[in-house]
Amino acid sequence: MMIFFGVLGAIFASFAGVIAERMYTGWGWFSGRSSCNACGTELRIPDLVPVFSWLASLGRCRYCTARFSGRYALAEVVLAVLFARAYVLFGISTSLLFLLVAVFFLVIIVLYDLRHTIIPHGLSVLFALSALGFFIVTPMTAGDRGLTLFSAAIYGLLFLGLHVLSRGRAMGLADAPLVMSLTLLAGVQAFSGLLLSFWIGALVGIVILVRAPKGRRMGIEVPFAPFLAAGFLLAIFTSWDPLSLIELLAAHLLPL
Repeated sequence: MMIFFGVLGAIFASFAGVIAERMYTGWGWFSGRSSCNACGTELRIPDLVPVFSWLASLGRCRYCTARFSGRYALAEVVLAVLFARAYVLFGISTSLLFLLVAVFFLVIIVLYDLRHTIIPHGLSVLFALSALGFFIVTPMTAGDRGLTLFSAAIYGLLFLGLHVLSRGRAMGLADAPLVMSLTLLAGVQAFSGLLLSFWIGALVGIVILVRAPKGRRMGIEVPFAPFLAAGFLLAIFTSWDPLSLIELLAAHLLPL
């Protein structure tokens, strides 16, 4: 069953890539075969096998050798792992169904945000509804349910405040409802997810600044949705508490 859900995740990630590519382009999600963006050659079945086709072609078009973005192959691997892990955590259940749907929409949001640095309103609503459905059907104590709702409101207001105070330069408006929906998915792990998101974002931001040419480091626009997704998904699927790392470091450094 883990293999089944892993393969299912890779297939859904491939479809998520198609949706992210075709949204607002006039192309139908189910109509027309995929083609190379460089030479326009229609891709055949051997070119469309999740992960393996990208590896077999070394990330290039077999017809014109143009490079294919590795983000879609990475999304296929990630969603395969997440689908399999979700089955391990929740088994065959309603919670599993809502979680898989939510993660699927989240992957589309990340892929679209990486490409266009914006989160479509429709995708945000679909993700929020699936996250709310997961929150409603997943058993938890009354205290945990109340804490989750309170955290969702606080984090949403925090991101909204960052957007307003920075006039949209530090945080996009769509990040506020996104973090609220992610909090509904993460539950009591939400604070860990938020902390991991900022850690990952800071690390990637430093790398981008270091690699950017001098004189072009100001005004670099980096979408934050991928960092939010990475941090919260790590918290949800591993239950790792980043504060334990801080405690470990403090225990070793304080005696010095």
